[in-house]
Amino acid sequence: MKRKLVQNGLLVGATAMLLAGCFDGNGKNESSAAAGLPGGEAAVMPWIATKNTTRINTGDPYEAAVLVSRSLWMANRDDNRPGGIVLANPGQWQHAAASADLIHHPNNGPVLFVNNDSIPEVTLNEIKRLKPAGVPSNNGVQVVLVGDLAPQIEQQLTKLGLKTDKVTGANPADVAKNIDAYYAEAANELPSSVIVGSMDDPAFTLPAVNWIAHMPEPLLYVKKDEVPKETAEALAKRNGAANVYILGPESVVSKKVEDQLKPYGRVQRIAGKDAYENSIAFARYSDPQTGFGWGIAVPGRNLSFVPASSNAIAIAAAPFSHLGKHAPLIWTGKDKMPDSVMAYVMSIQPKYEKTPTEGPYNHAWITGNEKLLADAAQGEIDSMLEIGSASGGGHGSMGGAGGAQQESQSSGGGHAGH
Repeated sequence: MKRKLVQNGLLVGATAMLLAGCFDGNGKNESSAAAGLPGGEAAVMPWIATKNTTRINTGDPYEAAVLVSRSLWMANRDDNRPGGIVLANPGQWQHAAASADLIHHPNNGPVLFVNNDSIPEVTLNEIKRLKPAGVPSNNGVQVVLVGDLAPQIEQQLTKLGLKTDKVTGANPADVAKNIDAYYAEAANELPSSVIVGSMDDPAFTLPAVNWIAHMPEPLLYVKKDEVPKETAEALAKRNGAANVYILGPESVVSKKVEDQLKPYGRVQRIAGKDAYENSIAFARYSDPQTGFGWGIAVPGRNLSFVPASSNAIAIAAAPFSHLGKHAPLIWTGKDKMPDSVMAYVMSIQPKYEKTPTEGPYNHAWITGNEKLLADAAQGEIDSMLEIGSASGGGHGSMGGAGGAQQESQSSGGGHAGH
């Protein structure tokens, strides 16, 4: 028995090393180095998985964007390689957030982060790994640069033999308008629905990025009491037939702005009193007239948790709504879920009638290291996503000895370890 335990211990250790990567004598992680993360925050364990959660284990936005990319695009076959990549500066959050509209179409590729005047090594290595195929509907473009970026960035990409394109603008509202137009040209369609968010308050606006990362609707910007002329111009292209979804309460986007938007079409507001409740309101929302909105109110879904105020991290995690288990962004706290988030997660907790093998199952992506979101907070999320018995007994307890015996009989004894 002792020998078997030692062997099992070695197996666990080997598994941990496979997850973390191989370490050299200096403690550096070779798999992280291969990912372009040498010595970075994610070097020890890039991903941390529990039974119901997967953590992108870094607090650095540049690394986070790369690890999200590596999670979704293996890039070892033609069918899992991106068509194009979007590059943006996370310091210009409005530009980077609006650029998420290009993740699905035309690119089927991630948003990666650059500085104003250079491409960091971590991002450059990921671009080389991905080898974007180019987008036929977008003239073979492989990299789209968004925002106010220096010419030397494009020069770096040209030296790699990559075909590039740019979307710029005089201000955030102009960049967002031009992204809307860029999408429309590449997709040969102008989406009738748009999301309107504050260009001054990212906490209320950023839940939009996960939706636009997969769906055609763009993100356009307003000020609290003003509709910029660039946003008005983008809306005017809908000829009075737009479906305008304001994201945020009147304290962020005023009733005055709501009234100013009405001539452009039908206006709906999605709002919560704080950033946490606002993200939940957007995750719950569904418009029966248009089909717009996540409408997540039942179990068997995926969520993307990001620590509050981690704006660039939230944008880096936007592709989690595009591939795999599509997920809305939910803001959460460092040490635990706020009461409103806990109540929402509990409302969609999965239940089984006879055996947990019935499903459905919930899962969560968590982006951020323990400095941003504590290990205990990940444990709480994991527990609240766990499937439980519809009769009220916990999955772990199996409702006592009788419940455990009943489940064992119904499942052929296969759940003795649960």
